[in-house]
This record gives sequence, C-alpha cells and structure tokens, in this order.
Amino acid sequence: LEAVPRELAAEITRELRIPTIGIGAGPDCDGQVLVLHDILGLAFTPLPKFARRYAQLGEIISGAVRQYCRDVRSGGFPSDAESYHAPRAKEEKEAPVNMDGDW
Repeated sequence: LEAVPRELAAEITRELRIPTIGIGAGPDCDGQVLVLHDILGLAFTPLPKFARRYAQLGEIISGAVRQYCRDVRSGGFPSDAESYHAPRAKEEKEAPVNMDGDW
C-alpha cells in the first residue's frame, strides 16, 4: 500500500488475510518498505512525506568525487606509488657461453 491514508491502510490490513506492506501508508500495515536511496541520503531531490533519511551519504559521495576531480586535475592522482612500473632489467647479465672452448 503506497501513499494511502493511514486509516485506510489499517482498515485494509484488518480485512485482508494476507500481509500488507506499506510505503507511506502508516504503521498499521504488517510490514514496511523504504527505498534504500532515501534511507542513505543518496537522493538529491526532496523526499516524499513518508521517507526518513538515516544518513547523508550523498553529500559524502559528492565530496569524495569533487576531491578526486581536483586531485586528477592538479596531477596529484595517480601518484608514482599508485602506478605500476615495468620490471627492471637484471643488473648483472649471465656471461655468454663460449662455443669455441676458449675461456
């Protein structure tokens, strides 16, 4: 039951022999659902009346992306430590084999 008056949801729940799940239908339903993006604060639009934000991860994510962009533009990312390197050639090469028997 989505976005229906609480009283109506309660009446429907009482009348049905199957469970009701509410999203914006008040606390009298048998179960509740809430969109994860609303719970975590990932939506940048106003929340519906029945949604509750439990975290502000959208702001944290936006800040992290802005910092990443600044680091890339300034040349601070990736650093040398965050880069792969070609393997180094052996410092000492093996002596060539002399096929003439002269050593």
